Amino acid sequence: MTHRLKKEKNYSYIEIGEGKPIIVLHGLMGGLSNFDSVTKFFSEKGYKVIIPELPIYNMSLLKTNVKSFAKYLHDFIEFKGFDDVILLGNSLGGHIGLYHTKLFPEKVKALIITGSSGLYESAMGGGYTKRSDYEVIKKKAQDVFYDPAVATKEIVDEVYETVNDRNKLIKTLAIAKSAIRHNMAKDLPKMQTPTCIIWGKNDNVTPPEVAEEFNELLPDSELFWIDKCGHAAMMEHPNEFNQILDAWLKKRGL
Repeated sequence: MTHRLKKEKNYSYIEIGEGKPIIVLHGLMGGLSNFDSVTKFFSEKGYKVIIPELPIYNMSLLKTNVKSFAKYLHDFIEFKGFDDVILLGNSLGGHIGLYHTKLFPEKVKALIITGSSGLYESAMGGGYTKRSDYEVIKKKAQDVFYDPAVATKEIVDEVYETVNDRNKLIKTLAIAKSAIRHNMAKDLPKMQTPTCIIWGKNDNVTPPEVAEEFNELLPDSELFWIDKCGHAAMMEHPNEFNQILDAWLKKRGL
């Protein structure tokens, strides 16, 4: 399913449906299409689903960090004129959502994180010494999922292209360092935003104990597990992911 990108001012984004805004935040190597099933499901359930293209590789190196991306998100929300939003983030996107919520809590009605960095992650900035070896990169992409078949050739090609582009690789490493630097452990206990944590039981990048720590540190969170699932639950088990989130949003009256 391909959606047309809207381009306005400095922003490129997908926008589907009408209703309460859910802003979806993609990860470091994650395309907007990773959220196709979420977009379709919730745009038909009375939500406006918006997926901005985050400027991961477009900022100056000095601004290539979690805090700058969180401020970019704030500017985008202001540009769209939204008073309060639901944020949904995977991997780096979850971290950006968390950091944005720390800075601008009044703007965020609820937060959903899945495979989020912010406390710990193992793969974002490492293991690119053999980046020219396609098979090594393919294995790395497959390791993100419980079922390696989810890493289609298109996904592997995109990762391969990214890590073999010197500019993008430098920025990838800068983001990885920033993710470690912007550790949220001290901030989470002060964040009162209702948070839904949906996690793959077999996530190698942000292992299950990371989800448990998020759940312990956040004052108003609930943790849901998806079995036989890696780092991108909304891709590997889209139906289960959507059902969990839909039930949680209804329960919370969101």
